[in-house]
Amino acid sequence: MNLEAAFIFLGPDLDSEKAQAVISNGGIDLNVRGCKDYAEAEKIAKELVAKGVQAIELCGGFGNEGVARVQKAAGANVAVGAVRFPYHPGLGFKSGDEMF
Repeated sequence: MNLEAAFIFLGPDLDSEKAQAVISNGGIDLNVRGCKDYAEAEKIAKELVAKGVQAIELCGGFGNEGVARVQKAAGANVAVGAVRFPYHPGLGFKSGDEMF
């Protein structure tokens, strides 16, 4: 049985329909999805959980508020973690909390 996991990354100009891939290897299906803001990340998290994803890792652009919003959208039974940058270089050295 494969583990369904996901990585969601942020970028204000991303097209979530194009910014996606599934990498399968060693019993893990890693669903990689890009999104333009926190609201889209919440929507994507719900879609991934409906697909069977059990763990979601968020890019460093997600601040504390963003992580909390995705955790709430994913539900209590899904592990949500985050890469941490106090200020993300891909977001003009700001936290997603300042932008979204």
